[in-house]
Amino acid sequence: MSGSPWPVERPLPHESHWYKSSYSADQGECVEVAWRSGVRAVRDSTRVDEPVLTCSADEWSVFVTGVRWGDL
Repeated sequence: MSGSPWPVERPLPHESHWYKSSYSADQGECVEVAWRSGVRAVRDSTRVDEPVLTCSADEWSVFVTGVRWGDL
């Protein structure tokens, strides 16, 4: 998406540890998150070889807080 505030990067190495929400573990379709050098990477769990979205740890914290409080 052009103009997106979220940088898109090539897939992280397969040895990166990805975390999946326990709420979607049985659903098969969800996002996964990996931590890398102060950066959070987010990917579609069904398309693990596709590019990922990245954001800073601070941006991730704001996003998660917004989700928890129902703002997003």
